[in-house]
Amino acid sequence: MAMKLSRRPETSEQVNVGSNGHQPGHRLGEMLVAGQEATPGQIKNALKQQRRDRRPLGELLVQQGVSSNQVTAALGRQLGLVPIDLDAVEAQHAALDSVTAAFARQHNVFPYQIDEDGRLHVATNRPNAADVGQQLAEMTERQVRLELADAMAIQRALDLHYTVMPNVDAQVVRAVKETARQPQMAELATVSPDAPVVQIVDLIITQGLRDRVSDIHIEPQADRLRVRFRVDGALHDVQSLPPQLAAPVTSRLKLLAEMDIVDRHRSQDGQLTMKLDGRDVDIRIASMETVWGEKIVMRLLDRSRSLLPLDQLGLRQEEHVQLHRLVTSPYGLVVVSGPTGAGKTTTLYAALNELDRSTRNITTIEDPVEYQFDNINQVQINRLAGTTFANGLRAILRQDPDVILVGEVRDVETAQIAVQSALTGHLVLASLHAADCVGALHRFLDMGVESFLVASAVVGVVAQRLVRTNCPDCTVSMKPHPEEVEFYRTVRGHEPKQPLMAGAGCRRCKGTGYYERVGVFETLRVDDVIRELIVAKESQSELRHRAQTSGMRTLQESACDLVDAGRTTIAEVMRTVYVI
Repeated sequence: MAMKLSRRPETSEQVNVGSNGHQPGHRLGEMLVAGQEATPGQIKNALKQQRRDRRPLGELLVQQGVSSNQVTAALGRQLGLVPIDLDAVEAQHAALDSVTAAFARQHNVFPYQIDEDGRLHVATNRPNAADVGQQLAEMTERQVRLELADAMAIQRALDLHYTVMPNVDAQVVRAVKETARQPQMAELATVSPDAPVVQIVDLIITQGLRDRVSDIHIEPQADRLRVRFRVDGALHDVQSLPPQLAAPVTSRLKLLAEMDIVDRHRSQDGQLTMKLDGRDVDIRIASMETVWGEKIVMRLLDRSRSLLPLDQLGLRQEEHVQLHRLVTSPYGLVVVSGPTGAGKTTTLYAALNELDRSTRNITTIEDPVEYQFDNINQVQINRLAGTTFANGLRAILRQDPDVILVGEVRDVETAQIAVQSALTGHLVLASLHAADCVGALHRFLDMGVESFLVASAVVGVVAQRLVRTNCPDCTVSMKPHPEEVEFYRTVRGHEPKQPLMAGAGCRRCKGTGYYERVGVFETLRVDDVIRELIVAKESQSELRHRAQTSGMRTLQESACDLVDAGRTTIAEVMRTVYVI
């Protein structure tokens, strides 16, 4: 069968995108630099990595922080192709069924249409890969037309259309029959890789990874085993399994995480690593007894996910400059605060990326180590071996460190060591559970750390939340509820002056109206006046008033900036950011 490359007639509009004057044949890096879409430094680093990894330059540039859409547009100009918008394409079932999910994911291709002439249209970010086109033609016994599309859009389309949940239903039927036939053998059968319960667990975790899930909840109820996914901070029901599968599913997960499958009353923690869709995934598992049985929560940590640079976290320009100044200080304690799941670790890792690793000894102590860095010493908490934050931090201090990252300050002992480390000439970056910047300072005082030590050690505090952003494909103007208007008026002092936007719900966002999240920040630099107030143990309201007088923008103000820009809704701000 023949394979065709989708090269449309080269009109001026199709080739000369953005009026940059580029023509097919120009080097991709040169085109991105000329269009101010990438820096020469990013191109240089990507080319250096390409010589080592032998991966496409565009893929490496995305990891360097270049927009995936801009890379695709430049590649289209280089090849004389017009990228298609997969988010707006209605995929045909016949096209999807013609290519296996395994092949589509392996080669990052998405078959979406069979035209009147019987040709299969396939989206790819490598339209000049003749070998892939030839394999598709042989597999489908059709002519294949390769279309250029953004790599991230292809991944979204694959995750949306090639789901594994129908396979779960098939395995459930097998599992129920097996449990009914041999109830005493149901848990032992989970050892076999072909057992239906094993397949169910693997499929649920695989779908969770594809749906950008941060947590998977498996909850026994009176009449079912409830499965929920947390996506962009919100939980959604995705599956209901028969209640008799609760014990086998729980045993399978506890077995994988090397937990005690016999003890069903004591809360346990475990960890495992799996390779799914070519990605390494670390999974933290926690069990807890409820009235209907053991509940399991899994936290998924995708190690292949690229880390964001500091300037892409969502900080305003002045906040970015201030935070950069704080993390490049020669010594002092920089605290990142917020509730669980607020993105504190992402901010700390972005801060580490700002530091020169060749001239500094940088050491972290984390639970767990979520991402691995080159040229950084990372220590994993291991309670069985006696490694805790406190004694691990003491060990780090004997290793001649310049910069120390403390994954979480949980107790007074860790807090005191972190403060003392900052006072003895080290730069310490730490996360802390607190509502806002002022609350983080008072948390140290509440732990029992002397106020004059806190005032001397802490150089700055960052408080943050993650808010869901409106789906770009279905955002429309909307009328807010009266309580939302009242909240906005409390923060701004007036009602919204421009039309407010919200997602109506579509295929891309799965009807939620939201897609992805962005950080909302408040940053506090501890100056002499703030230090005096800390030493005097002034109230949080007095500290907050002084901080706002000196220019600190609160979390609520920063979130309302996103509302004004049409990027999120007041309801999402009230759900995520609102601090009493």
